[in-house]
This record gives sequence, C-alpha cells and structure tokens, in this order.
Amino acid sequence: MIRTVESEPHTSAPVLAAYSYCEAVTGQQARNFAYGIRLLPTPKRRAMSALYAFSRRVDDIGDGALTAEVKTARLEETRSLLARIRAGTVDEDDTDPVVVALAHTARRFPVPLDALDELIDGVLMDVRGETYETWDDLKVYCRCVAGAIGRLSLGVFGTEPAARGAERAPEYADTLGLALQLTNILRDVREDAQGGRTYLPGDDLAKFGCSAGFAGQLPPADSDFAGLVHFEVRRARALFAEGYRLLPMLDRRSGACVAAMAGIYRRLLDRIEREPEAVLRGRVSLPGREKAYVAVRGLSGLDTRHASRRTVRRRV
Repeated sequence: MIRTVESEPHTSAPVLAAYSYCEAVTGQQARNFAYGIRLLPTPKRRAMSALYAFSRRVDDIGDGALTAEVKTARLEETRSLLARIRAGTVDEDDTDPVVVALAHTARRFPVPLDALDELIDGVLMDVRGETYETWDDLKVYCRCVAGAIGRLSLGVFGTEPAARGAERAPEYADTLGLALQLTNILRDVREDAQGGRTYLPGDDLAKFGCSAGFAGQLPPADSDFAGLVHFEVRRARALFAEGYRLLPMLDRRSGACVAAMAGIYRRLLDRIEREPEAVLRGRVSLPGREKAYVAVRGLSGLDTRHASRRTVRRRV
C-alpha cells in the first residue's frame, strides 16, 4: 500500500508562490493534463503541478533549437537539481520556483525522484536521435518519458488501504503511461517527422509499407497507412485496458484525475482510428466541452466501476 498525506499543514509564502508558478505553467502548457488535476484536493494538485513543471522544463530542453552538445549539458545541469533536492539543500527562498515546489512535494509525498532521472534519460535518447526497431525497443523509451510520470503521479495519489493487489499499482501506472505515450506518438507522427524524429517501430513501418516516413500530408505511396494506425491503436487499447486496473486502487478524486486524463487520450485514439490520415494533416485534438465531459465522467466514478468489474471477471 502506498500512503500519502491528506491534511494541509502550514505552507510558507515562498513555497505557495513557487506552487502558484508551477500551476500557471501547467495551466498554460498542459491543457489535457490540467483537466485531470483540477479534480484533485489542493495538496495533490499543487504536487502534480510541480512534477509537471519540472518535466516540462526537461522536455523543452530536448525540443529546443540548441545543439545536441548544449542540450546534453543543460539536461545534466537539470539532473543536478534532483541531487540538491535529495540532499535537502534547497532553501524555500531559492530563486528557482520549480525546484522549491518540487523539493516541498518530495518532502510531503513519497514520489520516486529516480523516475525524473529516467525522464532525463529518455529525453537524451531524443537528443541522440535514437530510433526504435521493435516495440520492445520503443517501450524502453516510453517507460522513461511517460511510464516514469505515471509512477511519480502514483506517489502523489497513493493507494487505498483496502485495495487488492496494490503492490502492482506502480506496474499499472507505468502501463497507463505507455498507453498515453503511444497515443501521443500516433497523434504527432507528422510533426515528429518534420522535426526529423521517428518513433514508431521500424519493423511495424516496414510491415505496412511506411518506411519512407511521413513528411507530407499523404501517406507513402503504395503503403497501408490505415493498417499501420489501426495496428498501433489496438496496441494502445490493450495498454489502456491493463493500465485501467489502477483505478479501483485509488481514492475517488485521484481515480477521477487519472480517468479524466486517460479518457481524453482514449477519445483522441477513437478519432485517430476513425480517420487515420487526419494525423498527417495536423494535430488531432478534442474540443473543450468534450474534455469537460470526460472530467465529469471521471468524477462520477463510472470508469472506475467498469475497471473494477473487469478486474473481478479476470479473477473469476
């Protein structure tokens, strides 16, 4: 069982200001993520915003226009901030609000800071321009950049005292992160190609005649692009189904947060499945009203009840 602290102790003005900065970053840059964490009580919402703001900094270094050498150096500088947090040497009046907020979060919640090292490792794979020949290869990357975030989030959420199988909660959180990342990869396939990146496994691309890549608004000539997309969608759906076994282990509001974030991506997956070539024309997204509906659905506990019934059926 993973426990978290629910009561709200006194929080100093500098720490509150640091959290406010992180929440502003989250609200501006992570609209899908923000829909979910709005459903959390204040301490958990602040902690999640601190985790996001640090992760966003790491991603921004990897996605920027700097040279690979400079990116690598900055990522290692960012890694050194984690060492300061572990050592407890971050003062509340430190000039870096993200580090102040993350240090406070690490004191309040059992977040596995090593997972942020994994995130940095994943972004370094991007910097090196790594490609992935098989799904097993890609899973290593996805676990670094998304599975790690799932495990960090679980450190904030905690598990319910009577939850069955709670020892597997980190595994399910990791799997849900993989599902979200694979959905991201499908959604951003053209944008990534324009940036010189290819994430889908090379053997999948070859199987469906798509090894030439996705630089334009049309699939490669004589390819089965729709077949490729539907193949990856089925893989993502299986990951979602497995990851959703986490929901019954969480308290109501944490479960609602996870269900809202995952639900938005599952609906994106539905859209991509219906019209595969849309991802070559631009970024597929959901309107705000649909995201709000998913959040309300998560708060109702409907997805959690469905996940509970599926888990029971598997045991029978």
